[in-house]
Amino acid sequence: MYQFNLNEQFSKTAGQFAEAAANVNRLALANAEKAFGLHLAALEENINATFAFAGELVDMRDAEALKTVWPKGLQVARANAERSLGAAQEAFAHTLKTHEAIGALAKNQFELAGEQVKAEVEKAAKAGAKAAK
Repeated sequence: MYQFNLNEQFSKTAGQFAEAAANVNRLALANAEKAFGLHLAALEENINATFAFAGELVDMRDAEALKTVWPKGLQVARANAERSLGAAQEAFAHTLKTHEAIGALAKNQFELAGEQVKAEVEKAAKAGAKAAK
Protein backbone atom coordinates (compact mmCIF):
# COMPACT_ATOMS: atom_id res chain seq x y z
CA MET A 1 0.00 0.00 0.00
CA TYR A 2 2.83 2.44 0.87
CA GLN A 3 4.61 1.68 -2.43
CA PHE A 4 1.46 2.56 -4.39
CA ASN A 5 1.18 5.95 -2.65
CA LEU A 6 4.86 6.67 -3.33
CA ASN A 7 4.46 5.86 -7.03
CA GLU A 8 1.32 7.97 -7.22
CA GLN A 9 3.07 10.89 -5.52
CA PHE A 10 6.10 10.56 -7.81
CA SER A 11 3.88 10.43 -10.87
CA LYS A 12 1.96 13.51 -9.76
CA THR A 13 5.16 15.44 -9.02
CA ALA A 14 6.73 14.42 -12.34
CA GLY A 15 3.62 15.61 -14.17
CA GLN A 16 3.75 18.97 -12.40
CA PHE A 17 7.44 19.30 -13.25
CA ALA A 18 6.78 18.49 -16.91
CA GLU A 19 3.99 21.08 -17.04
CA ALA A 20 6.23 23.73 -15.45
CA ALA A 21 9.08 22.88 -17.83
CA ALA A 22 6.71 23.19 -20.80
CA ASN A 23 5.58 26.62 -19.56
CA VAL A 24 9.18 27.77 -19.12
CA ASN A 25 10.05 26.57 -22.63
CA ARG A 26 6.99 28.34 -24.05
CA LEU A 27 7.97 31.60 -22.36
CA ALA A 28 11.60 31.32 -23.49
CA LEU A 29 10.60 30.58 -27.08
CA ALA A 30 8.15 33.51 -27.15
CA ASN A 31 10.92 35.76 -25.80
CA ALA A 32 13.40 34.60 -28.45
CA GLU A 33 10.79 35.11 -31.15
CA LYS A 34 10.04 38.64 -29.92
CA ALA A 35 13.74 39.58 -29.70
CA PHE A 36 14.46 38.17 -33.16
CA GLY A 37 11.49 40.07 -34.59
CA LEU A 38 12.60 43.35 -33.01
CA HIS A 39 16.14 43.01 -34.33
CA LEU A 40 14.96 41.93 -37.77
CA ALA A 41 12.58 44.91 -38.03
CA ALA A 42 15.35 47.32 -37.01
CA LEU A 43 17.74 45.73 -39.50
CA GLU A 44 15.17 46.03 -42.27
CA GLU A 45 14.62 49.73 -41.56
CA ASN A 46 18.38 50.32 -41.36
CA ILE A 47 18.98 48.60 -44.69
CA ASN A 48 16.17 50.55 -46.37
CA ALA A 49 17.50 53.87 -45.06
CA THR A 50 21.07 53.01 -46.04
CA PHE A 51 20.14 51.96 -49.57
CA ALA A 52 18.01 55.08 -50.02
CA PHE A 53 21.00 57.19 -49.03
CA ALA A 54 23.29 55.14 -51.28
CA GLY A 55 20.89 55.81 -54.15
CA GLU A 56 21.27 59.53 -53.54
CA LEU A 57 25.06 59.17 -53.44
CA VAL A 58 25.11 57.45 -56.80
CA ASP A 59 23.39 60.44 -58.35
CA MET A 60 26.05 62.88 -57.09
CA ARG A 61 28.30 64.13 -59.88
CA ASP A 62 30.54 66.72 -58.22
CA ALA A 63 32.19 67.54 -54.89
CA GLU A 64 29.73 70.35 -54.08
CA ALA A 65 26.78 67.99 -54.29
CA LEU A 66 28.64 65.54 -52.09
CA LYS A 67 29.16 68.27 -49.48
CA THR A 68 25.41 68.90 -49.35
CA VAL A 69 24.51 65.23 -48.93
CA TRP A 70 27.22 64.49 -46.31
CA PRO A 71 25.13 65.68 -43.30
CA LYS A 72 22.26 63.49 -44.44
CA GLY A 73 24.62 60.50 -44.43
CA LEU A 74 25.60 61.24 -40.86
CA GLN A 75 21.92 61.54 -39.94
CA VAL A 76 21.17 58.17 -41.55
CA ALA A 77 24.05 56.56 -39.65
CA ARG A 78 22.84 58.10 -36.40
CA ALA A 79 19.25 56.99 -36.98
CA ASN A 80 20.46 53.46 -37.80
CA ALA A 81 22.47 53.30 -34.57
CA GLU A 82 19.53 54.62 -32.53
CA ARG A 83 17.16 52.11 -34.11
CA SER A 84 19.53 49.23 -33.38
CA LEU A 85 20.08 50.36 -29.81
CA GLY A 86 16.35 50.84 -29.28
CA ALA A 87 15.64 47.33 -30.52
CA ALA A 88 18.33 45.91 -28.22
CA GLN A 89 16.94 47.80 -25.23
CA GLU A 90 13.39 46.66 -25.95
CA ALA A 91 14.54 43.05 -26.37
CA PHE A 92 16.44 43.29 -23.07
CA ALA A 93 13.38 44.69 -21.28
CA HIS A 94 11.23 41.89 -22.69
CA THR A 95 13.84 39.34 -21.61
CA LEU A 96 13.76 40.71 -18.06
CA LYS A 97 9.96 40.38 -17.99
CA THR A 98 10.25 36.83 -19.28
CA HIS A 99 12.78 35.94 -16.58
CA GLU A 100 10.47 37.43 -13.95
CA ALA A 101 7.65 35.23 -15.26
CA ILE A 102 9.90 32.17 -15.20
CA GLY A 103 10.94 33.04 -11.64
CA ALA A 104 7.29 33.31 -10.62
CA LEU A 105 6.62 29.89 -12.17
CA ALA A 106 9.52 28.38 -10.24
CA LYS A 107 8.37 30.02 -7.01
CA ASN A 108 4.87 28.65 -7.51
CA GLN A 109 6.30 25.18 -8.13
CA PHE A 110 8.33 25.30 -4.91
CA GLU A 111 5.34 26.54 -2.93
CA LEU A 112 3.10 23.86 -4.39
CA ALA A 113 5.67 21.14 -3.66
CA GLY A 114 6.08 22.48 -0.10
CA GLU A 115 2.33 22.41 0.46
CA GLN A 116 2.12 18.85 -0.83
CA VAL A 117 4.96 17.68 1.39
CA LYS A 118 3.40 19.44 4.36
CA ALA A 119 0.05 17.78 3.66
CA GLU A 120 1.71 14.36 3.37
CA VAL A 121 3.61 14.90 6.65
CA GLU A 122 0.44 15.96 8.45
CA LYS A 123 -1.37 12.96 7.02
CA ALA A 124 1.42 10.61 8.14
CA ALA A 125 1.52 12.24 11.58
CA LYS A 126 -2.21 11.76 12.02
CA ALA A 127 -1.94 8.14 10.90
CA GLY A 128 1.00 7.61 13.30
CA ALA A 129 -0.92 9.21 16.19
CA LYS A 130 -3.94 7.09 15.38
CA ALA A 131 -1.83 3.92 15.25
CA ALA A 132 -0.13 4.79 18.57
CA LYS A 133 -3.47 4.94 20.39
